[in-house]
Amino acid sequence: MDRAAEHRQRIDKWLYFARIVKSRSLAQAYIGGGHIKINGNAVHHASRLVTLEDRLELSFEHADSVLIVKGIADRRGPYSEARLLYEDVTPSKTGEQRLTHLQQALRKPGSGRPTKRERRSIAALRPSVADDSH
Repeated sequence: MDRAAEHRQRIDKWLYFARIVKSRSLAQAYIGGGHIKINGNAVHHASRLVTLEDRLELSFEHADSVLIVKGIADRRGPYSEARLLYEDVTPSKTGEQRLTHLQQALRKPGSGRPTKRERRSIAALRPSVADDSH
Protein backbone atom coordinates (compact mmCIF):
# COMPACT_ATOMS: atom_id res chain seq x y z
CA MET A 1 0.00 0.00 0.00
CA ASP A 2 1.42 3.39 -0.92
CA ARG A 3 1.97 6.14 1.63
CA ALA A 4 -0.96 8.32 0.45
CA ALA A 5 -3.40 5.40 0.70
CA GLU A 6 -2.49 4.92 4.36
CA HIS A 7 -4.06 8.30 5.14
CA ARG A 8 -7.30 7.85 3.16
CA GLN A 9 -10.42 5.80 3.78
CA ARG A 10 -13.95 5.46 2.45
CA ILE A 11 -16.31 7.75 4.34
CA ASP A 12 -18.73 4.92 5.23
CA LYS A 13 -15.94 2.80 6.70
CA TRP A 14 -14.50 5.75 8.61
CA LEU A 15 -17.88 6.62 10.16
CA TYR A 16 -18.31 2.98 11.20
CA PHE A 17 -14.76 2.54 12.54
CA ALA A 18 -14.98 5.86 14.45
CA ARG A 19 -18.23 4.61 16.06
CA ILE A 20 -20.24 7.56 14.74
CA VAL A 21 -22.83 5.14 13.29
CA LYS A 22 -23.76 1.59 14.28
CA SER A 23 -23.29 -0.04 10.87
CA ARG A 24 -21.80 0.64 7.45
CA SER A 25 -25.22 0.29 5.83
CA LEU A 26 -26.58 2.98 8.16
CA ALA A 27 -23.58 5.16 7.25
CA GLN A 28 -24.36 4.62 3.56
CA ALA A 29 -27.97 5.61 4.15
CA TYR A 30 -26.93 8.87 5.86
CA ILE A 31 -24.48 9.60 3.06
CA GLY A 32 -27.06 8.87 0.36
CA GLY A 33 -29.55 11.11 2.16
CA GLY A 34 -27.20 14.09 2.04
CA HIS A 35 -26.62 14.23 5.81
CA ILE A 36 -22.82 14.29 5.52
CA LYS A 37 -20.59 17.10 4.24
CA ILE A 38 -16.83 16.93 3.78
CA ASN A 39 -15.09 20.31 3.81
CA GLY A 40 -18.43 22.02 3.12
CA ASN A 41 -19.35 19.84 0.11
CA ALA A 42 -22.27 17.42 0.33
CA VAL A 43 -21.30 13.78 -0.13
CA HIS A 44 -23.66 11.42 -1.95
CA HIS A 45 -21.42 8.38 -2.49
CA ALA A 46 -20.09 6.10 0.23
CA SER A 47 -16.92 5.56 -1.81
CA ARG A 48 -15.81 9.18 -1.23
CA LEU A 49 -12.44 9.16 0.53
CA VAL A 50 -11.65 11.10 3.68
CA THR A 51 -8.13 12.19 4.55
CA LEU A 52 -6.50 13.56 7.66
CA GLU A 53 -7.67 17.03 8.69
CA ASP A 54 -10.90 16.81 6.64
CA ARG A 55 -13.82 18.64 8.27
CA LEU A 56 -16.99 16.53 8.48
CA GLU A 57 -20.38 18.10 9.09
CA LEU A 58 -22.92 15.52 10.24
CA SER A 59 -26.61 16.31 10.35
CA PHE A 60 -28.41 13.54 12.24
CA GLU A 61 -31.97 13.56 13.58
CA HIS A 62 -30.85 14.05 17.18
CA ALA A 63 -28.00 16.53 16.73
CA ASP A 64 -25.60 18.18 14.34
CA SER A 65 -21.87 17.55 14.77
CA VAL A 66 -18.69 18.93 13.30
CA LEU A 67 -15.67 16.61 13.39
CA ILE A 68 -12.07 16.91 12.22
CA VAL A 69 -10.51 13.64 11.00
CA LYS A 70 -7.40 12.93 13.08
CA GLY A 71 -6.75 9.31 12.17
CA ILE A 72 -7.58 6.35 9.96
CA ALA A 73 -8.34 2.92 11.44
CA ASP A 74 -8.00 -0.61 10.09
CA ARG A 75 -10.84 -2.00 12.19
CA ARG A 76 -13.74 -1.03 14.47
CA GLY A 77 -12.15 -1.00 17.88
CA PRO A 78 -13.36 0.01 21.33
CA TYR A 79 -14.62 3.53 21.98
CA SER A 80 -11.31 4.55 23.57
CA GLU A 81 -9.52 3.85 20.25
CA ALA A 82 -12.32 5.22 18.07
CA ARG A 83 -12.32 8.54 19.97
CA LEU A 84 -8.72 9.13 18.80
CA LEU A 85 -9.83 9.15 15.15
CA TYR A 86 -11.53 12.56 15.36
CA GLU A 87 -11.70 15.85 17.17
CA ASP A 88 -15.17 17.15 17.97
CA VAL A 89 -15.36 20.86 17.14
CA THR A 90 -19.14 21.13 17.30
CA PRO A 91 -20.15 24.65 18.38
CA SER A 92 -21.81 24.85 21.78
CA LYS A 93 -25.58 24.63 21.65
CA THR A 94 -27.21 27.98 22.12
CA GLY A 95 -30.85 28.66 21.50
CA GLU A 96 -33.17 26.15 19.90
CA GLN A 97 -31.81 22.63 19.54
CA ARG A 98 -33.37 19.70 17.74
CA LEU A 99 -35.31 17.30 19.91
CA THR A 100 -35.45 13.55 19.45
CA HIS A 101 -38.85 11.90 19.10
CA LEU A 102 -38.69 10.80 22.73
CA GLN A 103 -37.85 14.31 23.91
CA GLN A 104 -40.73 15.67 21.86
CA ALA A 105 -43.11 13.18 23.48
CA LEU A 106 -41.99 14.12 26.99
CA ARG A 107 -43.18 17.66 27.57
CA LYS A 108 -43.18 19.86 30.60
CA PRO A 109 -46.52 19.89 32.42
CA GLY A 110 -48.63 22.85 31.34
CA SER A 111 -46.86 23.36 28.02
CA GLY A 112 -48.33 22.56 24.63
CA ARG A 113 -51.73 21.00 24.05
CA PRO A 114 -53.67 19.78 27.08
CA THR A 115 -53.76 16.06 27.77
CA LYS A 116 -57.02 14.14 27.84
CA ARG A 117 -57.07 14.37 31.63
CA GLU A 118 -56.51 18.14 31.49
CA ARG A 119 -59.28 18.55 28.87
CA ARG A 120 -61.73 16.71 31.11
CA SER A 121 -60.79 18.93 34.05
CA ILE A 122 -61.36 22.03 31.94
CA ALA A 123 -64.69 20.68 30.66
CA ALA A 124 -65.82 20.00 34.22
CA LEU A 125 -65.29 23.67 35.10
CA ARG A 126 -67.32 25.00 32.17
CA PRO A 127 -71.11 24.98 32.13
CA SER A 128 -72.51 22.52 29.65
CA VAL A 129 -74.09 23.94 26.46
CA ALA A 130 -76.93 21.38 26.72
CA ASP A 131 -77.86 22.73 30.19
CA ASP A 132 -78.54 26.22 28.79
CA SER A 133 -81.09 25.05 26.22
CA HIS A 134 -83.61 23.76 28.77
